[in-house]
Amino acid sequence: MMEFLQLKYFQAIAQQENMTKASHLLNVSQPSLSNSIQRLEKNLGVPLFDRHGRQLKLNAYGKVYLGKVEEAFRALEEGETEIKEMAGLYRGQLRICMMLPHILPTLLKEFLARHPHVRISQRQPSTTLEMRKELEKSNMDFCLSTYPITGPDIEWLTLVEEEMRLTVPKNHPLAVRESVHLSEVADEPIISVPVSSTFREITDEYCRQAGFEPNIAFELEETSAIQTLVEMGLGVTLTLPLSLGTRALNKETVQIKIVDPKCIRTFGIAWNRKHYMSQAAVHFLDFVKEFFAHYK
Repeated sequence: MMEFLQLKYFQAIAQQENMTKASHLLNVSQPSLSNSIQRLEKNLGVPLFDRHGRQLKLNAYGKVYLGKVEEAFRALEEGETEIKEMAGLYRGQLRICMMLPHILPTLLKEFLARHPHVRISQRQPSTTLEMRKELEKSNMDFCLSTYPITGPDIEWLTLVEEEMRLTVPKNHPLAVRESVHLSEVADEPIISVPVSSTFREITDEYCRQAGFEPNIAFELEETSAIQTLVEMGLGVTLTLPLSLGTRALNKETVQIKIVDPKCIRTFGIAWNRKHYMSQAAVHFLDFVKEFFAHYK
């Protein structure tokens, strides 16, 4: 089996073509160098040099092998550089999952304004189970979720808690109210996300707590599309204020406080405690804490 030092010694001797020069360059005794090369040749089963006293000349075997050794060293150097870049803040890379796409542009814009050289890739899974699997496989650095993500190696940090709102069209009879009981919309058409979504599971459960099964009129993936249908008067919906983004200022809809049941959702960030946290990741976590402190 080849040893790393054997390959370094071979490379130096091949480049210098002189045992004495290679010995001085490596600060290794000539007998040690000679023994190392002899063991390497014995292992390979062929000579790598034509010998003329202290002068060594690569033969055909040696030239082929030197090319492969230098190729391997280049790959190792590139790997070291890539790892340092991944771990370093200025050339770091972040992989995140997020359940609130409307807040993502603002979040990333502010983070990248401080750290413009960090590369970010983002996914939008529909369930916390998907997020947990991504974290467990170390495919993601962070997952930002509207529902706690748990697991043996998963760290969860609550960033903000907010009350869900009932969103109705501006001309809806309830639009003049400051608060409602959720049971008051038992017969209303409800616009929601697909049943496979964690958020849908949560809202359906709140409806059951209020004593009714939700009358789902439309199922849509996008929050913006749901809000558009509400504006058109086609139904009502349960909304997290954080998910609305600029639509929170929309005069075509009204956000009403729900007093019964208490519809409180936790928004937080999760990561795998066994996964190495790069400097970019450390700074992102600190930034996210600061960013969401404004929403408390």
